Amino acid sequence: MIRIALLAAIILAAPAAADTVAVTAAHLLDPATGRTVDNPVVIITDGRVAATGTNVAIPADAKRIDLPGMTILPGLIDVHVHLTSDASIRGYRHYAYTDNFWTVVGVANAKTTLEAGFTTVRNVGSNHFDDVALRQAVDAGIVPGPRIVTAAYAIGATGGHCDNATLPPSYDRKDASIVDSPDEARAKVRWLHKYGAQVIKVCATGGVFSTGDAVGAQQLTFDEMKAIADEAHMLGMKVAAHAHGDDGIATAIRAGIDTIEHASLASDATIALAKQHGTFFDMDIYNDDYILATGTANGTSEKSLAKEREIGLKQRQTFQRAVKAGVKMAFATDAGIYPHGTNARQFATMVKWGMTPLQAIRAATTGASEALARPDVGGLNPGQWGDMIALPGDPLADVTLLQNVPVVIKGGAVVKDARHR
Repeated sequence: MIRIALLAAIILAAPAAADTVAVTAAHLLDPATGRTVDNPVVIITDGRVAATGTNVAIPADAKRIDLPGMTILPGLIDVHVHLTSDASIRGYRHYAYTDNFWTVVGVANAKTTLEAGFTTVRNVGSNHFDDVALRQAVDAGIVPGPRIVTAAYAIGATGGHCDNATLPPSYDRKDASIVDSPDEARAKVRWLHKYGAQVIKVCATGGVFSTGDAVGAQQLTFDEMKAIADEAHMLGMKVAAHAHGDDGIATAIRAGIDTIEHASLASDATIALAKQHGTFFDMDIYNDDYILATGTANGTSEKSLAKEREIGLKQRQTFQRAVKAGVKMAFATDAGIYPHGTNARQFATMVKWGMTPLQAIRAATTGASEALARPDVGGLNPGQWGDMIALPGDPLADVTLLQNVPVVIKGGAVVKDARHR
């Protein structure tokens, strides 16, 4: 009995055999170089890429995933989503649901997003730490979803875009994310970090869906934004700024904020400033189509629609100028403002407004990886996660192929295979 117990202890203590997967395909698109490699082999061990190439030996014990006739490329990244939001529930309709309803919404949206080919996302704003809970559930394998970089609450000023101004004064409350001084801003960063934020989101200007503010008006001071950026960087976190107006964008860049979300009304001078500082623009230039097409049907107010009409075209023109100027771009859709799972519709809009298909794909792979400071995603190089998608053609020739991804692999495991439906 002692020998049996000892043998069992040795077996339990021994490391598990490595789980090895070999993926083969007709072609591999490497966004970093723009090269397409024929007859690639990708070896994935314990979820991460061990080798990629054309003359890679496949281990005898490897599980094979053969994708004949398909083109593989790294899993896509969207750096601006709201998984715990539903595009069909806007405005005052939100109050018909209990607080925890939105966490459940996030579970469904995470699966939809992953199956659309987005294997990594950054969730920039969620109440009650719902996105942290969702990330923990995905990482634990309890629910399917992409790798999630979580911001939790977005930091804003009293009465600003991140404050709740939809109720009368008799219901007045201070949202958990509101600050009104540099000291409060620093403390809020520490609090968010304490409870699971991995990136800090700030509301530097007004917004389309907020009540009572001008879409381009600056709402946090330079000192407040700098305090946030300094504190977050000290803790090893990046900072994203919701900013439509030119003054707010320029102030956020000077304060050291890493990515500018929306960037709708950036002037040529501010575009040059972004390029000088290496600041990313994350511009959601597709969702204007959805917002204006649905109008008030989802509960969106006429005032919000008027704001969208004011900036939609201007944002696309700014995107065009920023691309031409060489500003760093990361793929960002604001999914949740429009339906999750349709993120890839933006690729065609990006190409229409000045990008090549390769530039658009880079924005959702290598560019997004850099913006997130996540070198473990965005490619298929040794050490990176074995996340990839497979398409039935060449996305450089037809970028709309990305709108219907038949095969999705995350960490070497097939999470979707719709080839034979």
